[in-house]
Amino acid sequence: MSNSLKITTPSDREIAMTRVFDAPRKLVFEAYTRPELLKRWLGVFGGWALDVCEIDLRVAARIDMNGRKPAARAWASVACSSR
Repeated sequence: MSNSLKITTPSDREIAMTRVFDAPRKLVFEAYTRPELLKRWLGVFGGWALDVCEIDLRVAARIDMNGRKPAARAWASVACSSR
C-alpha cells in the first residue's frame, strides 16, 4: 500500500483526493459509503466523535457529517455532487 495521499484541484470547483489501499475494492467502497462503517474509522481519531453521518448515493449524491470533541468546537461537513 502506498501511504501517500495525492490531492489535486482539477477545476475551480473540484478537489480530488486519491489514495491506494491494500484491500479489496468492495471493502474500501463499503468503508466510504456505509455510515456505520464510516463512523467507526473517520469519527474516532483524537477524541472526536462522528455524531451524524448520512450518505445518499443516488444521482446528485450528498454526504452529511457532524463531529464533535469534548471541550472543542463541533464541525459539520456537507459534500454534494451535481453529476
